[in-house]
Amino acid sequence: MSAAANSKAPRRALVVVDVQNDYDGGNLAIQYPPFRDSVVNVARAMDAAAEVGVKVVVVKQMAPETSPIFAKGSHGGELHPEIARRSRDHYVEKALPSAFTGTDLEDWLRANVIDTIVVVGYMTHNCDLSTIIHAVHMGFAVEFLSDATGSVPYANSAGYASAEDIHRVVSIILQSRFAAVLKTAEWIDCLTSGALPERDTIYTSNQRALARNAA
Repeated sequence: MSAAANSKAPRRALVVVDVQNDYDGGNLAIQYPPFRDSVVNVARAMDAAAEVGVKVVVVKQMAPETSPIFAKGSHGGELHPEIARRSRDHYVEKALPSAFTGTDLEDWLRANVIDTIVVVGYMTHNCDLSTIIHAVHMGFAVEFLSDATGSVPYANSAGYASAEDIHRVVSIILQSRFAAVLKTAEWIDCLTSGALPERDTIYTSNQRALARNAA
């Protein structure tokens, strides 16, 4: 964490991505970090944002009624109660991974003079990743709360990866270029202290790895 207070404080919005019931033991149950832990951190981030006047955007994934996940009108497709009962400043429904594609999110952020989005919700490697990269390409700074999200395992023709592997590797990649990756408690400290979270580059991340391998 940067020790110095930010001379130009970021204008943040917390973007809460797809915290829906299918992730809570449903047809796409989050495994790492466990949903029961990560959803608590999503709620903590929402409460902390509201307390200091950081605007909150809630995003919901939409799918056809025949879909096995997030089906329109299904319990699994509805927002988790912890998110549904909290206040929000804007609401977005989307059909693709990025919260920007086919939505008014960018226009709303620009209208509110937001320069930094803080991403929480699900999944680390899919909708969060897509939203973060999209945001960077549009000129937004990004912060990502790694304990307020999670992943599932995959097995396909390319191989197998556990939920923990996917979450860890994607978090490292994001920190190398696309976002400041930090824990929820650290982010809340930034809100109160004005400190900036650490950011990195692909070059320095690579140099550290080479030095570690050579040790």
